[in-house]
Amino acid sequence: MPGFEYIGEAEHRQVLEVMASGVLMRYGFDGPRKGQWKCRELEENLATRFGVRRAHVCSSGTSALSTALAVCGVGAGDEVVLPPFTFVADLETVLLAGAVPVFADIDETLCLDPRSVAAAMTPRTKAVLAVHMCGAMARIDAIMELCRTHQVTLIEDAAQAAGATFHGKALGTFGRVGCLSFDYVKTITCGEGGAVLTDDEETYRLAQAYTDHGHDHAGADRGADGHPHIGANFRLSELHAAVGVAQLARLDEILEVQRRHKAMLKDGLAGIRGLQFRELPDPAGDSATFLSVLLPSEHDARQAAKALAEAGVDGCFYWYDNNWHYHRKWDHIKTFTSPGRLAIDRFGYGSDLTKITLPQSDAVIGRTISMLIKLRWTEEHVRDRLARMKSVLA
Repeated sequence: MPGFEYIGEAEHRQVLEVMASGVLMRYGFDGPRKGQWKCRELEENLATRFGVRRAHVCSSGTSALSTALAVCGVGAGDEVVLPPFTFVADLETVLLAGAVPVFADIDETLCLDPRSVAAAMTPRTKAVLAVHMCGAMARIDAIMELCRTHQVTLIEDAAQAAGATFHGKALGTFGRVGCLSFDYVKTITCGEGGAVLTDDEETYRLAQAYTDHGHDHAGADRGADGHPHIGANFRLSELHAAVGVAQLARLDEILEVQRRHKAMLKDGLAGIRGLQFRELPDPAGDSATFLSVLLPSEHDARQAAKALAEAGVDGCFYWYDNNWHYHRKWDHIKTFTSPGRLAIDRFGYGSDLTKITLPQSDAVIGRTISMLIKLRWTEEHVRDRLARMKSVLA
């Protein structure tokens, strides 16, 4: 990780095919494009690779989340249960939909604790947004069963876990909708891009229209399209999709390299007193983008993060102080700071986010360090990195 480490001839060739046609937009211009439909090709390949009936690409992982919320009927006043350890886009899209974010704790999977999800549900809960963080899975079977029991929609954010599985089934395919991201630092990249995955035809029909101003795309003449509902401009360009076609073809290769490098590091660190690895509900399904370890205390984790940096071990994240991924630094979200007033602020529904305390999540993230697994490392580099890590963590 990330896929940009592998950008090369295949990506160049795909992009040049688009440039040769001169058609950069995914819809229309049927004649001039000379049979080049890169967005369609990427969607078909994603559906096949992830084992779903339908995939629809869009401009980013964030737009995929917005689309997923919209097509699942999440709107003003609806509650969405989600974790405090995620990317801010999950909170932003919920708030911009007019909905109410409700935090549930994470556990040592670094993902939602199903017991906390159950406790967070109310009669106003419309959806649970399960986020598969740092390349591996939440307890998605238990969360799926909770949603089924309570008749709540399950949406998955698998932006950090492309290619990861749970008991052989791809993450992002357990809920009504799954979301992927293809930004520049994801496992596979389009430069910018995202996708929604679904097995439900009606959900797909809504999604493909919602991402293009509500166009129904029912005929060959774009100007004659019907508009059954409003939407947004979340279209992906043919250039971005071309890069994605090449990158998706290398996903299995990327996963194999990540897993090999991670296994070398994990095996070498096993047995160090006081060091605990992140819990994986299905170790075989880990995409291995990160190696996450838990230290005995917050103090130990802070000291270790500092010492690892001083030892030249780059790519280590201490999430507890991170601006983008953990709730402690999200003051702008908790105070609803926005260029325009948000519905949750205007109408006063939902709890005061500034007063939320999550001691269980704090206890987990405060002790956690995650280490990025890179694709271009040599075996010698991995061995050197392991020696430096052991000198600190032991």
